[in-house]
Amino acid sequence: MAVHIPLGVESFAVMREKNYYYVDKTNFIKALLNTQFMANLITRPRRFGKSLIMSMLDDFFDISKDSTAHI
Repeated sequence: MAVHIPLGVESFAVMREKNYYYVDKTNFIKALLNTQFMANLITRPRRFGKSLIMSMLDDFFDISKDSTAHI
């Protein structure tokens, strides 16, 4: 069985479509929704998944996308 480790993948949709390994960050969404700020600043070191987190949030909040398509 091949292990699918995504190197350089910044699209959450691609991660789901290709069945790549992904560290579940849904608790991050819960924390984001339960905390009220005027602005949210997401800081992480270089190559630490900031773009992937933004892509995940985009897919999560986009009501035009079918969230059950890849379950």
